[in-house]
Amino acid sequence: MNRILVIGGGAAGMMAAGQAAAHGAEVVLLEKMPRPGKKIAISGKGRCNLSNSADLPEFINHFGRNGRFLRQAFQDFFNKDLIRFFQEQGLELITERGGRIFPAQGRAPDVVKTLRQWLEGLSVSLRPDSPVERLLLQDGKITGALCNGNPVYGKAVILATGGASYPATGSSGDGYRLAESIGHSIVPIRPGLVPVITQGNLAARLSGLHLRNVGVRLTISDPAGGKKKQKKQKKLSAFGELQFMKYGLSGPVILTLSNEIVDGLRADKQVHLVLDLKPALDDQKLDARLQRDFLQRHKEPMQSVLRGLMPEKLVRVCLDETGLAPDRLAGEIRAEERKRLRFWLKNIPLTITGYRGFKEAIITCGGVSLKEVDPRTMGSKCCPGLYLAGELLDLQADTGGYNLQAAFSTGWLAGRSAAEYCNKGLVNR
Repeated sequence: MNRILVIGGGAAGMMAAGQAAAHGAEVVLLEKMPRPGKKIAISGKGRCNLSNSADLPEFINHFGRNGRFLRQAFQDFFNKDLIRFFQEQGLELITERGGRIFPAQGRAPDVVKTLRQWLEGLSVSLRPDSPVERLLLQDGKITGALCNGNPVYGKAVILATGGASYPATGSSGDGYRLAESIGHSIVPIRPGLVPVITQGNLAARLSGLHLRNVGVRLTISDPAGGKKKQKKQKKLSAFGELQFMKYGLSGPVILTLSNEIVDGLRADKQVHLVLDLKPALDDQKLDARLQRDFLQRHKEPMQSVLRGLMPEKLVRVCLDETGLAPDRLAGEIRAEERKRLRFWLKNIPLTITGYRGFKEAIITCGGVSLKEVDPRTMGSKCCPGLYLAGELLDLQADTGGYNLQAAFSTGWLAGRSAAEYCNKGLVNR
């Protein structure tokens, strides 16, 4: 019997199922939800950022220290291969700003539909509403899974259940329990690419405000008053869009930094952000801009003049924070007051006190330890016949299509490797 069971119908699972079937295996795809691809259908704000046009070294770098694990999977199936795959299935893709790759029509459900049709053409047996309770073993080898109280047998099993983010889509962390039950170690999971919670009421006062082209400086440091003589600091910076929420901050630039923020907070570090509203101007150029505006509009009140520098919703906060009266005429502003305004525009401080949960996280950080998975095959080192792919693994990148490409690539490799194992009796290549 060369039947392969794929557990999980997300990006990694569907790609793995199709690849295994294309290589001659009988494939059964077990999906706990009524239909597969639910998380894909809502990804990228409903547009589905499938991948990125970055070259291999840059792509791997976005995954940090664990990125090198993906080298084999990316060499076998990478962004150009993914584009070709979808084009061959009749789905055109486009590349947008930042190298982000989307369906040309901007509809994430089109991606799910394309994958479903591909699987149907390969005679993959899809079984929805089929949650897996446990994996079945015999003599240390995988033999199938217990599903809805009944055994489903297979010579190989591909575990692609996703992480724990957006649990309403079916990614509720089941895979970690299943992997751990047969001997795998789980690196502690935590929300990734997630909004953060800030101290004070500044964010609440600006709730709903969306800013573009903002500079963000992040500092993660040991707590004050600790026993260490020399305090360690980690400094990062980013540039892009952010949004103020009632509880704190969200938006692309914040999500990009959030993995570092979460890890810092979990390590009991102090985490501080500084926002630069005018990152394109240094202090000298910004001061010249302020002097010019105040001179040209010297008879206008500050609340009016500042609207030329920032959104109206930010003006009141700026005046309060800098101690300037709204009706004060621009021509009356002294040099020291202008300096105070200039400093605030480039140094708005915020202390990060927490982060939102898995329901709002785009990805899951942590997962099955990469030390226990063969990067050449995605095969388990703990259990012959078991393969793992996608977000279940301890792999995470920032935004831009990197995580979804990793899911497709690891799924592709797991599906092919599992088929080879079934056809030739090989555990590893």
